[in-house]
Amino acid sequence: MIEQIRLRDLGVIAGATLPIGPGFTAITGETGAGKTMVVTGLGLLLGQRADSGAVRAGANQAAVDGVWIVSEDGPIVERVRDAGGDIEPIGDGRAELYLGRTLSSEGRSRATVGGRTAPAGVLADLADQLVVVHGQSDQLRLTSAAAQREALDRFGGAAVTDALDGYRAVWDAWRTAAAELETLTTEQSARAREAEELRAAIAEIESIDPQPGEDVELAQRAARLANSEELRIAAASAHTALSNEDDLPDVQTLLAEARRALERAAGSDGALRGHAAAIEEIGYRVADIAGELSGYLADLDEGGPHELAVVEERRAALGGLIRVHGSLDASLAVLATGSARLVELDDDSDRIERLTAERDRLRDELDARAAELTDARLAAASRLGDAVTEELRHLALPDARLTVAVEPGLEAAHGRDVVTIQLAPHPGASPRPVARGASGGELSRVMLAIEVVIAATDPVPTFVFDEVDAGIGGAAAIEVGRRLAKLAETSQVIAVTHLAQVAAFAGNHLSVVKSNDGSVTASSVRRLEGDERAAEMARLLSGMADSDAALDHARELLALGRAR
Repeated sequence: MIEQIRLRDLGVIAGATLPIGPGFTAITGETGAGKTMVVTGLGLLLGQRADSGAVRAGANQAAVDGVWIVSEDGPIVERVRDAGGDIEPIGDGRAELYLGRTLSSEGRSRATVGGRTAPAGVLADLADQLVVVHGQSDQLRLTSAAAQREALDRFGGAAVTDALDGYRAVWDAWRTAAAELETLTTEQSARAREAEELRAAIAEIESIDPQPGEDVELAQRAARLANSEELRIAAASAHTALSNEDDLPDVQTLLAEARRALERAAGSDGALRGHAAAIEEIGYRVADIAGELSGYLADLDEGGPHELAVVEERRAALGGLIRVHGSLDASLAVLATGSARLVELDDDSDRIERLTAERDRLRDELDARAAELTDARLAAASRLGDAVTEELRHLALPDARLTVAVEPGLEAAHGRDVVTIQLAPHPGASPRPVARGASGGELSRVMLAIEVVIAATDPVPTFVFDEVDAGIGGAAAIEVGRRLAKLAETSQVIAVTHLAQVAAFAGNHLSVVKSNDGSVTASSVRRLEGDERAAEMARLLSGMADSDAALDHARELLALGRAR
């Protein structure tokens, strides 16, 4: 239930607070005063698309804040907390939920849920559980087949919902199996070629047996073998300098002489012993390097043109794989995953057979589920037609007859039924689809009657009607007001109206009042009671708030509303 809505710089409304509360609230006001902005603001709180054109001229941004009374438990609170927000308990298992939306003149929008910033999509998620909004566009939407089917399904309750859920589950499974089967059958030749090419690729890779990093290692070895003579000369020269087998002085001999000279003189200065020890350590390291170079020269001598030819041949084999697959790692990946893919491709025939059987089984089950859904809708259609017909009698259509036809249609995710709401406005008239045969006033009353009936089986916390009384007047308008008041017994009802006959039945009457300072039109909202309310009712009736006749008529309507 909406407790309060605050609007700031939205349309012509500079600032206004709407105290709503339970029951039936009527919102009236002069043309252009901004009544529709109330619905626009509510739409922003419900996650509808933000239009920067709704920001008041000269303002940087518009803001809408709303306070809802919700249960402390349930899906609404769960969604709020999932979004990072929270509620404020007020006792008796109830809590206050704060929602907000700002809209800048540049078109940027920001939403808050339970005191925390959240995407506008969270507001839209909450909307279906908080409010149902009906405007003149929604009356037109009722003429669509989809809206009529949705209305019937809502009225049908668990019987239709369970049948629809069961049908959709089988529909999804059948569509998946059919799509996979179609892919296998239409691409069978291509998949056979893929299997043949994959088998040949795996055989080639297995015959070459590449190892991870082998191409890099072979490239380094080939470079070494190709420059073996240059490497031999460099290594031999270094070896000779370090350890000469002839009698010529080398590094090791010179280091030994230096060490001995220092050791002889160390008796006179002990500091030279440290230098002698360091030179001795260098001598050991030089001897190690000389030995390593000797081994290196031996390896070079063992290799040669024959080994280089072997290495280049192996590199050529690996290069063929790299050209085909892009890299050696990609070749190894084909080997790692290709076998599983090959098993899958080779199983196509068996899979086609299995999928065909599964598709046919699901087709039979889908037929059965569709029949169950149709039966549930037919049963609900009969009850809905009778209940709405009875409701229309209370809406100044005493002789009208509403029927709901459920006929075969194209198969889809929602079933195989085409639902058509038909209206016979008087005895002897053939029922005609409301999309073609109902006037604007009749369509308004049909929509209201459907909501009143559905509310008894599928209650909604809040209904908002934006000029649901369009196209009607007189006795019909009185009955619309009476039925809105009845709907308000189980749900909160907010109606933007221009008819006194409707507003008379509201327990809470708000008036959008505009003032003009010569430059900017601003509006505010006032709760009307007593003489003020009678004057507003008189203005709605005659355009003259101080007309005695209109005031008498207004008081009569108010008395009728209280006595209902």
